Amino acid sequence: MADQDAQSPVGSEPAGLSVLRWDEPPEGPVLVLLDQRRLPAEETELVCTDVPALVDAIRTLAVRGAPLLGIAGAYGVALAAVRGYDVAEATGLLEQARPTAVNLGYGVRRAAAAYWAALDRGAGQERAGAAALAEARALHREDAEASGRMARYGLALLDELVPGGGQRLLTHCNTGALVSGGEGTAFAVALGAHREGRLRRLWVDETRPLLQGARLTAYEAARNGMPYSLLTDNAAGSLFAAGEVDAVLIGADRIAADGSVANKVGSYPLAVLAKYHHVPFIVVAPTTTVDLLTADGAAITVEQRSGREVTELTIPRGVGGEETGGVLVAPVGTRSYNPAFDVTPPELVTAIVTEEGVISPVTGAGLAELCARSSQVTIS
Repeated sequence: MADQDAQSPVGSEPAGLSVLRWDEPPEGPVLVLLDQRRLPAEETELVCTDVPALVDAIRTLAVRGAPLLGIAGAYGVALAAVRGYDVAEATGLLEQARPTAVNLGYGVRRAAAAYWAALDRGAGQERAGAAALAEARALHREDAEASGRMARYGLALLDELVPGGGQRLLTHCNTGALVSGGEGTAFAVALGAHREGRLRRLWVDETRPLLQGARLTAYEAARNGMPYSLLTDNAAGSLFAAGEVDAVLIGADRIAADGSVANKVGSYPLAVLAKYHHVPFIVVAPTTTVDLLTADGAAITVEQRSGREVTELTIPRGVGGEETGGVLVAPVGTRSYNPAFDVTPPELVTAIVTEEGVISPVTGAGLAELCARSSQVTIS
């Protein structure tokens, strides 16, 4: 059996989410995911018993977000190893599941390296699988710790750039607990501002065409009692013009060696708007998202997704029953352009906040120096 739905609600405390966990029922180890395709209507768990099921969950966005994809990829290698599947094949499938998010390959290679190293030391299959699982758990723990440090660095930076509190922050896509082993990246900074009474308003971009802002960020903001407002992506310009945005906070799926940032499509226009209106544009991402092997933005592979996401409306699963598709919003045969990400050049980025500190201005030399201090740089 590749996968199944567990219909019981996800158990989680009000300030947190059980987004991904390893479980060992009598029938064998599994990776359990909060199915993000069904949010915000219902919290449902998706149980993956093998790597093809996990790959499908990654490609269909049941699990998503750069840091969490790295964690999921590492657990996927462990799942293959512990269940006795072909680890080399599993590694290849997972690495290619989504091409832009560098964390996915990082997590996969890290767990696989632990597995092969154990075998080289003479360990049997069981101990090698345990080594892969231990590495996945270590990455999970490290990402949670990194999330907390990024939030602290980001709050300190906001204090410098937007002194006096009452901060009005605009964010794009989803960067909270749904993408992380902890409370997220950019969203964790906004959440920290809220907890300290400094957040006046979180502006949440709808994030078309898949509505990660509307379905996921608004969901997390509501769970945490944050003051937020949802807007269509093309309404952001009027907010800037009215002076209603104090800073932009986004995450990243890949940061090239020169500081170019690949993030959910729609991020680059926000950076241009922010530059014109003299508003800080801040990227918050762990060092696992930095890819020093990719020279610049032009070298980043941008995932192209199905045109149907643009030409049709799909009601998320759990809204009035099962998922329904095929509600046309464009004439039959319409061609579409649907990149999942765009790339923002470093000169438009005010600062990059990582768990190792803040880079501002953003330069390749500064990025390399910061990554040299971290054990989390991309491995090949």
